[in-house]
Amino acid sequence: MADEVFLKLVGIKKSFGGVHALQGVDLEIRKGEIHCLAGENGCGKSTLIKAISGVHIPDEGSIRIDGEEMKNMKPMDAINRGIQVIYQDFAVFPNLTVAENIALNGELKDGVKRVSWRQIHKVAAEAMARVGVKIDPDIRLERLSVANKQLVAICRAIMNDARLLILDEPTTALTAREVESLWDIIRSLKEKGIAIMIVNHKLDEIYQIADRLTILRNGSNISTGAISEYDQERFTKDMTGRDIVQQKYQPAENKEEVLKVENLTRQGSFENVSFTLYKGDVLGITGLLGSGRGEIGEALFGLAPAQSGKIWLNGKEISIQSVSDAIRNEIGYVPEDRLTQGLFMDRSIRDNTIAASIRSYLKRGKLDEREMEEATERWIREIDIKAPSTRPPVRTLSGGNAQKVVIAKWLNTDPKLFILDGPTVGVDIGAKAEIHSILHDLASRGIGIIVISDDLPELVQNCNRILVMKDGRPSGILDNSIDEVSLGKMLIGA
Repeated sequence: MADEVFLKLVGIKKSFGGVHALQGVDLEIRKGEIHCLAGENGCGKSTLIKAISGVHIPDEGSIRIDGEEMKNMKPMDAINRGIQVIYQDFAVFPNLTVAENIALNGELKDGVKRVSWRQIHKVAAEAMARVGVKIDPDIRLERLSVANKQLVAICRAIMNDARLLILDEPTTALTAREVESLWDIIRSLKEKGIAIMIVNHKLDEIYQIADRLTILRNGSNISTGAISEYDQERFTKDMTGRDIVQQKYQPAENKEEVLKVENLTRQGSFENVSFTLYKGDVLGITGLLGSGRGEIGEALFGLAPAQSGKIWLNGKEISIQSVSDAIRNEIGYVPEDRLTQGLFMDRSIRDNTIAASIRSYLKRGKLDEREMEEATERWIREIDIKAPSTRPPVRTLSGGNAQKVVIAKWLNTDPKLFILDGPTVGVDIGAKAEIHSILHDLASRGIGIIVISDDLPELVQNCNRILVMKDGRPSGILDNSIDEVSLGKMLIGA
């Protein structure tokens, strides 16, 4: 069955106002296979998914499902032929129950005029049994974890007779354990003959799950092949068009303290956390979800202050009881959720860049527009934000460039300590390397850098010291001679 072709695209082209999003893309998805689609942000992945699902009608090329050419395919045509897409927001209804989210689509599709709650619960129970998950059918979606919301979306797709399930960046907000559970479910669906296409740019995860891989760049096919044909070097070169050297970060030894934390404690989050950050260091903080890793960053930035313990910054003891305290002490913070916490998405690059330092541009009660413009242009150049000017809304930028705007916002405050929670989540491999390079450069200039992450390759490659948290307590500070497998075992206490 795995050799039977379910979906075949030939020469798919799509343009928007003169911008060529897809330039003759070919793609073949076989029944009962797991096919990964990778490429940097802006390479055409989203446009291709929308062409497959009937949202966009290609300008040129053909789409065949089970050998039949689909002309002017609409979303409902794609759904009726078994194509189901689960986007990053899952398109679920947070105010409805698990059972309602799973079953109501089918009820609407069948034109049911009276709702049978018994039938809705029966459909939901059948879907969860087929997928192999157990979730309370009466709980509202807003109360579920991200992983369980995703499972509900998968259950709904299966009950809509999915024959090709497309998952867009499905692991972005999942822990390592949740990713493995998701892969188990995906493998079970594969065994039932369902074709799976996963959009992902993490090679370690692709190796765990994929049978084949297709890489796009600038709207064109670069390569397709069995996953065994790709190593890190080929994957990176095909993704970016250039060689990115993977070398562990190792600063020159320096015993000049930037930050010292002693017995930092917040009941219910973390306790007795102590560490020292030296000039040149990039300190990683990691741990499983609920370990206290993110809460340490929140405490140092005053979002949820510690109840006890001491903090010294550049040799001076400081008190952080609020965000105002942190900013006054020249601390910058990039939150994990940049879209809702780090950026004003509908405002310009300039407005976002000067947001944390706007007071410094007040001259006699007026904002100095020229200075704000110059500062933004300087950061666009220095950290290579790809944008035509300072004016476009941040919403129009790729994930990597949006993240650079958050970084620029805090660099414009001239911070002494810079804390970044999940700095490269949802960022492609090229932009990720650029962000890491920026952080290493800042550390070399004497700025204290803390990276909070559960991305073990990122930590081992880019942090020279790593603090491991477990159940709210530090379980060790390591150097980056440790390998990812050993670090992963340490996280789970093995």
